[in-house]
Amino acid sequence: MAPALLLIPAALASFILAFGTGVEFVRFTSLRPLLGGIPEPGGPDARQGWLAAVQDRSILVPLAWDLGLLLLFVGQHSLMATETVKAWMSRYFGVLQRSLYVACTALALQLVMRYWEPVPRGPVLWEARAEPWATWVPLLCFVLHVISWLLIFSILLVFDYAELMGLKQVYYHVLGLGEPLALKSPRALRLFSHLRHPVCVELLTVLWVVPTLGTDRLLLALLLTVYLGLAHGLDQQDLRYLRAQLQRKLHLLSRPQEGVGPGSAGLMVTPALPGSKFQPPLASLAISLGSGPLSFNLVERVLPLFILGD
Repeated sequence: MAPALLLIPAALASFILAFGTGVEFVRFTSLRPLLGGIPEPGGPDARQGWLAAVQDRSILVPLAWDLGLLLLFVGQHSLMATETVKAWMSRYFGVLQRSLYVACTALALQLVMRYWEPVPRGPVLWEARAEPWATWVPLLCFVLHVISWLLIFSILLVFDYAELMGLKQVYYHVLGLGEPLALKSPRALRLFSHLRHPVCVELLTVLWVVPTLGTDRLLLALLLTVYLGLAHGLDQQDLRYLRAQLQRKLHLLSRPQEGVGPGSAGLMVTPALPGSKFQPPLASLAISLGSGPLSFNLVERVLPLFILGD
């Protein structure tokens, strides 16, 4: 296994790549269709009907290209998640297995977004052109997209985001704490065993709720809807567990600060969260500024938000 000086930069590089890809994905799925980032040659009047489109190579060729890009992403995302491939990657890459999976997923998604071919002359399933729909439908879609992305961010707070990105595995390995999954409760392990995409409904909203649903967007929405539907497996027990985790993390945000007096600066140790099998000590940093303290509980308040424990 590589030394910690190599493991940590590799995991951080994977995280930065995934974060940048996520930002780009927001632009690709929301900002571009809502703000009209792709010019349409000839305008709406140049679009063909559905029957004419299936005989037009200028429409079928880019659609086939887009389909190939989507299948590449779905294939990579699914194949590398199989137990056989994960065991092989763990054998040769060790604790970096999850970081490598995240980096490959980000690169595959980057290929989809960078080389995606719009089909401006293709038919549309729906389009808001006449007033007042041309004004109010894009506004409504924008509001729903904002709500959906806020919900996605909130759900990521409920889940162990550091572990999903591969950072926690490297952190635990460097400190000699073992495998993070070994410290999860049975309820968390049950959830992870059959739920690969915790933001299914929100992503479907982003994919389908657009003012104009053209041919290439319809292909994107249809294929990812099928893929997300096959990977989605929440039941009532999972929902109760996630609700309890959300309440616990909201409690962490709302609880008053303790142990930091006026003018104090230093580190304090936070006890393990209730119900968790094990959690390493978390530090709280308080910085005095002027006559009153400016307390930044960076680790005590923020890091537990990304831990899905009991």
